[in-house]
Amino acid sequence: MIQPPSLPGDVIPFRRATEQVGFTREELTRILDLYGRMVAAGQWRDYAMDFSRDTASFAAFRRTAERPQARIEKRPALRNRQGMWTLFGEHGQVLKRGHELAGVLAPVERRMLKAVES
Repeated sequence: MIQPPSLPGDVIPFRRATEQVGFTREELTRILDLYGRMVAAGQWRDYAMDFSRDTASFAAFRRTAERPQARIEKRPALRNRQGMWTLFGEHGQVLKRGHELAGVLAPVERRMLKAVES
């Protein structure tokens, strides 16, 4: 449907073309808490977040110009199957999938503890 050109002063309604997936406050707090501990341990220095129609992802980098060392992805479409949370490694391999964020973050937290102890 073609709309006539708007005149100055016309109110044009804002329409959201698509919804996007995001993190809840609790999820983001948990992820950023882990990020802060990894920064304090000297493992990560930068992060990026990406939000699309199907996924929300958080990527953590050792150096800005590299591939992400870890990427946490939330894909609600997989909620009833293998779990909506996925942890990807540096080379894109799936390290962990699950229904709960805490369980998916566990391998990164264990690795951090080993790095701090040694």
